[in-house]
Amino acid sequence: MDPVIVVGAGPVGLSLSLALAGQGVPCVVLDEGSGKDETRPARTVALHADTAAMVHRLGCTTLRDEGAYFTAWRTMRRGRESQRITFEDGPAPIHLPQHALTRGLRDAAAAHPLVQLVTESKLDALEQDGRGVTAHTRGAETTWWRGSHLVGCDGARSTVRKLLGIRFPGRTAVERHAVAALRTELPWPGEALLHRGQVKGVDEVTARPLADGAYRLDWLLPARGDLVTPDALVTLIRDTLALWCGGTTPPYELLDTGVHTLHHRLARRWRDGRCFLAGDAAHLLGALGTQGVEEGLRDAENLAWKLSLDWHQGASEALLDSYEAERRRAVAARLRAADQAMPALRAGGGLRTYLPGASRAAELLLTDGHLGRGPLGAAPVYAPPVAVHDVPTATEPGGPVENVPVTAPDGSTVPLRDQLGRGRLLVVLVAPGTGVWDRRHWLGAGLMPRLAAAVSALPVRAELLVADGYPGAAAHTVLLVRPDGHLAATFAGVHPAELYEAADAVRHGSPTPAPASSSASAPPPSPAATGLPAVSTAPVID
Repeated sequence: MDPVIVVGAGPVGLSLSLALAGQGVPCVVLDEGSGKDETRPARTVALHADTAAMVHRLGCTTLRDEGAYFTAWRTMRRGRESQRITFEDGPAPIHLPQHALTRGLRDAAAAHPLVQLVTESKLDALEQDGRGVTAHTRGAETTWWRGSHLVGCDGARSTVRKLLGIRFPGRTAVERHAVAALRTELPWPGEALLHRGQVKGVDEVTARPLADGAYRLDWLLPARGDLVTPDALVTLIRDTLALWCGGTTPPYELLDTGVHTLHHRLARRWRDGRCFLAGDAAHLLGALGTQGVEEGLRDAENLAWKLSLDWHQGASEALLDSYEAERRRAVAARLRAADQAMPALRAGGGLRTYLPGASRAAELLLTDGHLGRGPLGAAPVYAPPVAVHDVPTATEPGGPVENVPVTAPDGSTVPLRDQLGRGRLLVVLVAPGTGVWDRRHWLGAGLMPRLAAAVSALPVRAELLVADGYPGAAAHTVLLVRPDGHLAATFAGVHPAELYEAADAVRHGSPTPAPASSSASAPPPSPAATGLPAVSTAPVID
C-alpha cells in the first residue's frame, strides 16, 4: 500500500508524519523549503500537558534541551500584583522557540525509517481516486508521487487548500503585537507575567520565560496604529523593564524583534475524499493567549490514529469524517470564545456586559488562554460515540484522561500518556492495591481473566492496563480510552458485550468497502517511478 503524503514540514506536518510512522504507516513529507529553519527566538510556542506529552512521545528532545517551564504565572494591574498562580498541583506550560521545536521534530523524522523527507518540492497539482492520491511537485526534481492519503499541513497560504477549492473565511488583523526576545534579569526569574495598564501607550504586555535567562515580551498594539519603528520598540523595552525593575532599566541583550499580526480564519471543509487539512492550513487563531501551533498538534494526533486504522485494515467513512467534525468543532468553539470575549476585554468599560467583576474577570479570561484552561485554553472534549455507562470519574466523557501511573503488559509502571499514540485502544482497569503486588500474582485473579478475554475479542487492537487508582473512579471501574487519549466510555466491572459495542462505536462501525479494482485503472506507480524508498507495506505495530 502507498504511503501517506504530508505536504508541509512545519511542526504540524512533522508531528503527523511521526505519529503515523509510530503506528506503522510510511509517510512522505514534501517540504517546499531547504530543510533548514530560520532562527527566530521571538517566534515561540507554548505547550500544555497533552501536547507536550505528544511531542515527547514522538521523540523530540528539544523540549528538554531548549524549553523552559513556567515556575509561576503572575498578573499585575497598574504596577501591583493582583494574582499569582504556581504549578505545584499540575504540569506547567513549557515555552520554547518554534524553530527549536521544528528542528527537534525534523531530527526525529530524519531518523525514522518510515519517514521520507523531501526538500525543495513544491506541490502544484493533485488528483485523487477511490484508492489513493497522486501529487505533482516541482523543484530540484519534477516528480509525481502516489499516496494512500494526502494531508495539507502547508500553512496559512496552503496550496493543498487552494487546489481543493476550499474557502478560508474569517477575520484579518484581529490583534497586533510588538514582540521582542531578550536576555535579562527580572525580579521574578522563571515566572510568566501579564501586566495590564501603566506601560506608556500600551494597555497590556506579557513576559514569558525562555531557556538560558531569556524572555519573550509581547505588547498589545492598537488595531490600526502606526508602524512600530526600531526606536519605538527600544523605547517600549526600556520603559517596560524599568517599570518592573524599580525605575531603572537593567542590562539586556536583544535577540530578536518583530510585529505579530493575528488572524482568525476557519476552513469550510477539512476533508475532501482522501485529502485532509491540518494546522494553519485549516485554521488561524492566536488572540487572547490561544495557541495556533498547539491546536495544529491536536489536529495531528486526532487524525493520525484514524488514518492509521484506515491504512492497516480499512475504516468507515464516518470515522474519517469524524476528524473534521471533532477538530473543526473544537477550534470553532475556541474562536467563538475569543470573539465573544474580545469586545469586553479590548473595548474598555464594557466588561460588565460579559462577566461581573470587570478587571478581575478580564485577568482570569486572559490567564485561561495562556495557561490552557477554560474555553480559551483547555484541551478539547469530543462527544463520545456512545453513552457513558453512568460510572463517574473526574474526567468528563470525551475529555483527555488523567496521566495516572499504569501497569503495562510487560509489568512496568509507566504514565498512562506514554501508552498513547500507538493506534490502539486502551482498556484501563482500576484495581486498588495492585501497585504493591507483583503482576504475576493478580494477572490471573479476580476480573482480569474475563476482562483480558473481552479485550482480545474487540474489533480493533487494544491493550489492557491496570491502574492502582484513577481520580473519581471507584474500584473495578473499567475505562475505554481512544488512541489519542480521550475517554470513550466507562463501565462498572466487566461487560464484554457493552465493551465491544463501545469499541465498535469508537471506530464508527465496520470499514467502508474499498472500491472494486478496474482493469482500466492504472496500477499505483512503483517506488522507482515515484522516488519513494522500497519500504514494507505491512509493518508490525508494537
